[in-house]
Amino acid sequence: MQQLIECVPNFSEGNDLNIIKQITNEIETVDGVKLLNVDPGKATNRTVVTFVGTPQAVVDAAFKAIKKAGELIDMSKHKGEHPRMGATDVSPLIPIADISMEETAKFAQQLAKKVGDELQIPVYLYEAAQPKKERNNLSVIRAGEYEGFFKKIKLPEWKPDFGPASFDAKRGGTVIGARDFLVAYNVNLNTTSVRRANAIAFDVREAGRNIVENGQSKNIPGSLKSVKAIGWFIEEYGIAQISMNLTNINVTPVHIAFDEVCKKAEARGIRVTGSELVGLIPLKAMLDAGKYFLRKQKRSVGVSEKELIKIAVKSMGLDELSPFKPEERIIEYMLKDKSDNKLVSMSLADFADETASESPAPGGGSISAYMGALGASLATMVANLSSHKKGWDERWEEFSKWAEQGEQQKKELIKLVDADTKAFNAIMNAFSLPKSTEEEKKLRTSAIQGATRLAIEIPFTVMEHALASMDIIKAMAVIGNPNSVSDAGVAALCARSAVMGAFMNVRINAAGFNDKSFVDDIIAKGKAIEQKAIALEVEILKIVNEQIGL
Repeated sequence: MQQLIECVPNFSEGNDLNIIKQITNEIETVDGVKLLNVDPGKATNRTVVTFVGTPQAVVDAAFKAIKKAGELIDMSKHKGEHPRMGATDVSPLIPIADISMEETAKFAQQLAKKVGDELQIPVYLYEAAQPKKERNNLSVIRAGEYEGFFKKIKLPEWKPDFGPASFDAKRGGTVIGARDFLVAYNVNLNTTSVRRANAIAFDVREAGRNIVENGQSKNIPGSLKSVKAIGWFIEEYGIAQISMNLTNINVTPVHIAFDEVCKKAEARGIRVTGSELVGLIPLKAMLDAGKYFLRKQKRSVGVSEKELIKIAVKSMGLDELSPFKPEERIIEYMLKDKSDNKLVSMSLADFADETASESPAPGGGSISAYMGALGASLATMVANLSSHKKGWDERWEEFSKWAEQGEQQKKELIKLVDADTKAFNAIMNAFSLPKSTEEEKKLRTSAIQGATRLAIEIPFTVMEHALASMDIIKAMAVIGNPNSVSDAGVAALCARSAVMGAFMNVRINAAGFNDKSFVDDIIAKGKAIEQKAIALEVEILKIVNEQIGL
């Protein structure tokens, strides 16, 4: 897997779109990075930019963006609701794929040194990139903001980690670090009072509030761990918000933060009207939120990814202030390669036409995977219908678990529709490689064998998932809504056909593979799966036909 890190620089300009575009243009000039999101805020006069790429490419792109921001933004004229100290206020690096936090911290230090040395901007390290624990907290570093740093920077304890120990009136200072994925999240209130919004923020944020009791200062922690929060008024919207940084969404997920703010607001006579995501969010966070709100309704969570996201958006009012577009807000969707789901993105008619065309792919392997997905879909449908059946209210959770399992099998099989065709195309491409020299022949043979192995493994995986779905199908035939028992029967036919069809593809591709021990092993396993599927189909159809009775 390729190493990937994310960078989320915050620039102190949220109104002049021309300036923002010039900065993001610099990022896009660097090969190996992808600009994911640009989120300007008028009231905060701040833009959050998100891009991802290979580590060195991200460092290079961040440097160019910081340089351009320093040229275009004049901090001596900056006003905004958000705390800030520089043209590029903060530039965190975040490990995304196949890279540790320690490695990411080293790249952050490399970026900080380059900015300090070459641009002569004072730079402070924070979080994992900062070896001094007493100054690794962003809010502590930024205390006093831009206006206070002319004096603060001259204190020995606040000497910058890199760059000059004098504050640049135009560009300010910059904080660079490495941290875990952070979700910037604002909750909207039906009040204009910053004081009341701050009271709620202090109720929930981990740092809580300080009070004086019997002449002694005392801290009362807030109710949410790994949460930073303040209250502010957003003139653009005419409302107060609780602005939160969720620094560890495994500790406090976004849906828990939302619900807790709702509780604390209600206790103070204030109502939450919706919320706002700043930047991007991981897919899992949205799916977990959707499941959380469905469970609160005692409804099945075994629904599609699209439905879970819709429930999350509506439950938290993420579309109150502006439309919420998942393809622009969810990081995995931004990184998705469209060629990975070319077939399953087609209409049913187009997919049938593509299959019927003179092209050899999609062929039996992809069709087998799709049949398996349809079987799992039918089983999931029966589970969801059973979960919502009148008079079966006490069993909703039991059927929800079955539906969730079915949804997972469906999701995996859907992926395999395109994967099988891509594997076949890889074989064709390997066969078209040159073979004029001995070296070319060796490379061609190696490529053919590698592609062939993949073309064996993918339909075998189809067999495994289709068989796994038959346990769900059988359960739905036995305990599911009796009005849908025929659907369970059709599901069994689909799943068995998927197993047998995929096994044909395993066998035909295995005939051209040179590793005999691998072939013998996978064929033996395939035969066992096929026999189990055939036996299960007989068993399920017997149950179904007995219930139908005619």
